[in-house]
Amino acid sequence: MSEFVRNQWYVAAYGREIGRELFSRTVCGESILFWRTEAGAVAAMSDRCVHRRFPLSQAPSHLAGDTVVCGYHGFTYDQGGACVAVPGQTRIPRTARLTSYPVTELDGFVWVFIGDRANAGSTRVPRAPWLDMPGWTAVSGMEPLAARYSLLVDNLLDLSHETYLHGGYIGTPEVAETPIVTRVDEEAGIVHVSRRMADAACPPFYAKSTGITGRITRWQDIEFTPPCLYLLHSRIAPVGVLPGADGADPDAFHVEVVYALTPETEHSTHDFWAVARDFALDDQGVSGFLEENNRTVVLQDVAALNVLERVIAAEPDGYQELSINIDTGGLAARRLIAKLR
Repeated sequence: MSEFVRNQWYVAAYGREIGRELFSRTVCGESILFWRTEAGAVAAMSDRCVHRRFPLSQAPSHLAGDTVVCGYHGFTYDQGGACVAVPGQTRIPRTARLTSYPVTELDGFVWVFIGDRANAGSTRVPRAPWLDMPGWTAVSGMEPLAARYSLLVDNLLDLSHETYLHGGYIGTPEVAETPIVTRVDEEAGIVHVSRRMADAACPPFYAKSTGITGRITRWQDIEFTPPCLYLLHSRIAPVGVLPGADGADPDAFHVEVVYALTPETEHSTHDFWAVARDFALDDQGVSGFLEENNRTVVLQDVAALNVLERVIAAEPDGYQELSINIDTGGLAARRLIAKLR
């Protein structure tokens, strides 16, 4: 039985990745062809011709106006996946149609609906508005992960690993030392995990981007919407600087770390990441620093999780893992994901 959660929206790409070239990405085991119409809308359909399975993303397949022409035998499809021309005859077989997928663009992401398309309109698309919001600027990327998606969920819901895996970048001793508070909004289907550090060392990731030289008050508030969108609301300020009674927080630096977790296959994942900030908006040096350093952190996670995938694949059945208090967020996420299956 497949482990994929269906009837859900998943991030397939950044909007900038899709243009007037045929583009393919596998989501939940389904190879999908993406392209933009001449009007700029994103089209998504199965990436194989109905005739002899030739991948439509493979040259010499190409776009002709708002149709896709298969590079093997010339079967031609419109933006909805219907075949509109076949070689050697005028009659088009009734079954000559590709699976098409609902798509939407929000917050710089292209989302694709995996499952019964009749459910797409009633299924909420999670939001990360800071990625495309006035007063904020963002850097972003995507790294392929040769590991199952559930390992990335566990990784992101337990940030104590920052102390050990990401020392010198975002990890300090206080992250692992500080207890977490986990809360589950059952109605909304969201896991919240908070870690509030009143007096912590300032890691290089924040010291060099904000200019803070001393110790900091550091808040990490996670909001995970299963199966696929993770938000880390990060607040950094000098020790003792807190928001006002009215919620105003002008003396702090705010960073929104976004991950879109998209299963590729049952043992590989697309790890989309972004870092948005409300300070130094026009400083390209800060943008370049955050992009390089966050990508380094992501690659450290990728390396560790790739190793873990190989270990799990080789272990005997019946292995019992151990969980402790720091795992409450990850365990809650597992439970909500299981309910969606």
